[in-house]
Amino acid sequence: MIQGVIFDMDGLMFDTERIWDTCWAPALAKFGLSYKEGLSQASRGTTRSGTCDVLRRFYGDGCPAAGIVEELYRLGYEAFTKPVPKMAGLDELLAWLDAHHIPMAVASSSPMTIIEGHLGHWQLSHYFKAVISGEHLARSKPAPDIFLLAAEKLGTAPAETLVLEDSYNGVRAGAAGGFVTVMVPDLSPATDEMRRLYTCECTSLHEVCKKLEAGAFDEGCGGGCR
Repeated sequence: MIQGVIFDMDGLMFDTERIWDTCWAPALAKFGLSYKEGLSQASRGTTRSGTCDVLRRFYGDGCPAAGIVEELYRLGYEAFTKPVPKMAGLDELLAWLDAHHIPMAVASSSPMTIIEGHLGHWQLSHYFKAVISGEHLARSKPAPDIFLLAAEKLGTAPAETLVLEDSYNGVRAGAAGGFVTVMVPDLSPATDEMRRLYTCECTSLHEVCKKLEAGAFDEGCGGGCR
């Protein structure tokens, strides 16, 4: 039986990934570089340091990775001064979990100031027993550390804790930690690798809520999960 739920944030709770995507080209252009296909997807679900590693893979070890990431985040902070749209079904799911006294946490690779900003814009902070930024951990997703810490704060075992993710790195982290890992794709569609790793795929948070109501996750997603 599901005893706790851990939410990723970008692309799962809020429609932020499209905004991050628009920040890449100007951030790179400041350093005389052009955007390379697949860069934004490769960096989804990673922290600043993880994004630096991705940049070095794409542009070589000599690229000004730290400066690019700093500019990327500056543009992101600027864009996020206004409320970002919530993903469909978020309010319904939060209300259902709250009504059923299932504790919740946010575990995001974004900086804490961005996480708190998004939650504060929509007055959602009160729903969560724990809010964790990957910036505070030595290893970011796809390592499971952030989810293991969130489960510890919720007081739940991974096998009884639902992880909701949209990114490949997030699904990898949930699977590595032994969580009931549900992918809700946003900009990155499920791949064969993801299907091998996740417990279940849902088209939206509305569907997640319906499956929770039906107890589908308690049955190992044997009843109707893709």
